[in-house]
Amino acid sequence: MPPVFDPRPAVRLPKNAGAPLMAAADAYEPVRMESRRRPRRIAVVPGGFTLLEVMIAMAILAIALVAVYQSQSQSISMAGSSRFLTTASLLAQSRMAEIDAADPREVAAGSGDFGDDFPDYQWQVEIGETEIDLLKKIVLTVTNSRMVVRNTYRLTLYKVVLP
Repeated sequence: MPPVFDPRPAVRLPKNAGAPLMAAADAYEPVRMESRRRPRRIAVVPGGFTLLEVMIAMAILAIALVAVYQSQSQSISMAGSSRFLTTASLLAQSRMAEIDAADPREVAAGSGDFGDDFPDYQWQVEIGETEIDLLKKIVLTVTNSRMVVRNTYRLTLYKVVLP
C-alpha cells in the first residue's frame, strides 16, 4: 500500500521547548495509517442500558401491570358481591321476621318488593310441606334485578303449625 499523504508538515521541536510548544508539536506529528482495517466496535456508554435490558424491563413491567389490573378488577367485583350479600341478607331477615311474627295458618306464598328504599330488590315466599306433619318449610328468596350473576339469596325457616 502506498504511503498516505499528510498535508501537515512534519515538524519536530526540541524536547526542551515549552509546554505550549510541545502541545503544538504533537499536533504536527506525521500520521501513519495501518495497512489492515480494524473491525468496527460498538461504543459502550458507561451506565447506559442495552436494548435487550430495556425490553426485558418492559416485559416485567407489563406482567406486573396486568397482575395489578386483574387484582383491582377482582377487588371491585368482590366489593359488589359483598354489598349484595349484606343488603340481601338484612332484607331477607327483616321479611322473615314479619312472616315469623304472623299467624302460621295465615302465611301464604307470594312475592313483592321492598319499596322505594330498595328498588332493585324483590322477594318471593314459597311454602312447602315436610315429612313431619306439624312442620312447614318457608323459603324466602331475595333477588337483585340489576345483577346478572349470583343475584339471589335464599333464607329457609321451618315453622311449627298447630292445627
